[in-house]
Amino acid sequence: MRRRMLGAVLPLALVAATAVALPTTAGAATVSGLTKSVQGTGSPAGHGATANWVIGYDDQATGSGAATITDAVGAGQAFQSGSLHAPPGWTPSWSTGGSTFTGTEPASGVTAVRATNPDAGPDATSLSAALTPPVQAVTTATGGDGFTPILYRTPGGVLQAWNIYHHLGAASPKVVCTDLATGQRCPGGSWPKVLNTAPGPLGTLGAGDIASTMVQQYVRDPAAPAKVYYPAVTAASVGVGCLDMAASANCGYWPLSPTGGSPSVNSVTGFVETGGNLYGVVSSGAVVCWNVATKSACAGQPYAPIVPAASNQPYVYGALTPVAGKVFASQSNSGTAQQPALGCFDPATATPCTGWASSRPTGPGGNFTYNAYTAFSTAGVAVGACSSTTGGTNVTTCYALDGSALPAPPGAAALTGGIYVFDPEVVTDPNGHVRSYLPFWNGGYVGATLCHDWTTGAACAGLPGVITHPSANSGVTRDYGYTYDPPSGCLIGLGDAGVLFSMDPATGATPCVRSGGQVTLRPGDFYCDGGSHVQGYTAARLTGVDPANVDFAASRVTVVDQGGATVPTPGFAPDGSVDLTGVSVAAHPSITVTTTLVLHNGTGFSGRLVVDYAGDAPQLCFRTTIATDCAVSSVANTATGTDSTGSFTSNTVTLPVAPGASCTPKVKVEKEICTSSTASKCGPGGAGPWAKQAGVGLLGLLNATAYWRITVTNEGPVGITSAHVVDSVETSCQTGPFTLAAGTSKQVYCSTYALLNLFPITNQAKVSYVPANVPPGTPPSYTGWSSAKACSLLCIL
Repeated sequence: MRRRMLGAVLPLALVAATAVALPTTAGAATVSGLTKSVQGTGSPAGHGATANWVIGYDDQATGSGAATITDAVGAGQAFQSGSLHAPPGWTPSWSTGGSTFTGTEPASGVTAVRATNPDAGPDATSLSAALTPPVQAVTTATGGDGFTPILYRTPGGVLQAWNIYHHLGAASPKVVCTDLATGQRCPGGSWPKVLNTAPGPLGTLGAGDIASTMVQQYVRDPAAPAKVYYPAVTAASVGVGCLDMAASANCGYWPLSPTGGSPSVNSVTGFVETGGNLYGVVSSGAVVCWNVATKSACAGQPYAPIVPAASNQPYVYGALTPVAGKVFASQSNSGTAQQPALGCFDPATATPCTGWASSRPTGPGGNFTYNAYTAFSTAGVAVGACSSTTGGTNVTTCYALDGSALPAPPGAAALTGGIYVFDPEVVTDPNGHVRSYLPFWNGGYVGATLCHDWTTGAACAGLPGVITHPSANSGVTRDYGYTYDPPSGCLIGLGDAGVLFSMDPATGATPCVRSGGQVTLRPGDFYCDGGSHVQGYTAARLTGVDPANVDFAASRVTVVDQGGATVPTPGFAPDGSVDLTGVSVAAHPSITVTTTLVLHNGTGFSGRLVVDYAGDAPQLCFRTTIATDCAVSSVANTATGTDSTGSFTSNTVTLPVAPGASCTPKVKVEKEICTSSTASKCGPGGAGPWAKQAGVGLLGLLNATAYWRITVTNEGPVGITSAHVVDSVETSCQTGPFTLAAGTSKQVYCSTYALLNLFPITNQAKVSYVPANVPPGTPPSYTGWSSAKACSLLCIL
């Protein structure tokens, strides 16, 4: 069933919301439409109640295109903070004036909301992401030595490479973002940009105040993977800097150790994470620690040194690697006779690891290092750490957790003098083998890779012993590091030459002629009324892709659920689709589909990965609080929209509002009789006197006529309408309908001819009325009875 409605839902026990009929003419293109409804209250609603407004979008466009839905908050209601819900694929925004919208919700004063989808189309119950084309080599913006790339995939599937240039001063621009699909800089103005300790958009906070370190190692926030924590140096301290790639912003700085002291602290290694903490080593050899969840320094840190100090250097030459809950760190002192060393820290005790009371040497005096990397057993278990040192004779040394020696990877051990080796990227290949890809250059190499297979203890099968990249900047890449992109199955590299490039980890070829995409689909996120709307998953498919250009036998698709468990699914059909109808939504309320495509030719490649489910139309919702002002008798909302078919407006939904207890008028009635013997004093405005009972014999003196006065008073807080005076005896006293504003009164005069009645006459009156602003059909309210008595000769009986 083709689903094209966004949010077409019926109100819950409310007024009917009827869509506006759109005029059509013969042969005219169908215009999209909006349907508005409201949920969450009865009809009428009460003052102070919450209304959940739902917008339905009937997309009549024949193809994909941008769509925008805008809704102004109607009079008599206030937007509830945090209530705007846009379905996946739509970007929410807010406005306090109705014309200018921002992607960050203001603290208060929202008067209009908006959602946009740059790629809306007829299939609303799906999500899609761009398939990354084969990444071609591109020179990044200059400004320093680019280091290991940080990959970020936008919600639309665009793969970005971020990097922070290393060993640059605080004022130097050093962070840059590149769109790997186009090779162009990311949106947002001139790159590179400075880094700042204060949170805020990159490039907007004035001069940079964060310097970068020699070896850049980063940690992604597990709760917010777009946020990266990096080693930072300021004028007074070293600590943790934060980069938000999704927002293109600085997101804070937390100092860990003041600079200065003896041995002096002037820099810090990169960071690694274990047990929810980030660990680094400062130039004094001490360990620093920061907790990710609390965003605060660990208790008692900095901890005692685990490696010798290297205080005479402006930077720390060394790196860290986590191994089985422990942290290994390398340290060196370039230009001195000091031996490079490897130390081990145990976070459980905040002391050196057992068997590591002293650090271990990793090379001869004068050698230095940029790396520390994990050693694995043939079973793929982390068992220790290695460090490859640089000097006249390069040496690679590895140690186990207990401090005993481990054999070094043969390829790294065979490197000749003067070669710089950097931290490897670790990848598990399709056969389950754990591989480390070590970047290196200098000593006769302008950029190359070593691949070590820990499962076999030898060089990686199917790859050259030394992998060069002749098609990337003529091979001059001077490799610093690689980051693996699981969707495409490619390694993205960057180096001292400032050239971004891709490499196929299976063949070593550059560029990597693969593509990949990833979509996480949680159908429940498309709804906001708490109802049951999803029937089941349908399929994943490739769009904009020539199936003949894909080697489906070599390609793969994986599906994992919300808990990371692999969900069995069929492979690719010949047309590039994957049947997902066998996946239970109840068992797997969220799935992540990742496609890795091996291409025959990467030229001009483009396309998207689309994942569908069958279900009701998605919903766009927001909530308002109805005002407590008693003058508010109804609230209304109307939405507008635009897409490739034109502009359109929703039906207007008007929700009546019934006064609450605080808005119920207080009406009193007072029935009196004139006690004067002069009739002129007993008419309208007469002085009376007026009382509840006339004296004995009065009726005889007044020619047997009783004169009555009825006073109706509205003490507020709202007016009344359709008011009537009801009299039990005298029809001439019955008056109405009339209105009476809050705080006002009305008097009614009438009389009864008593005919010298020997018995007393008791007359009583009450008032029926309807409070102002109540919905039509509201039954009237009544005051109590008020009475007065006219006495005769027998009044005393």
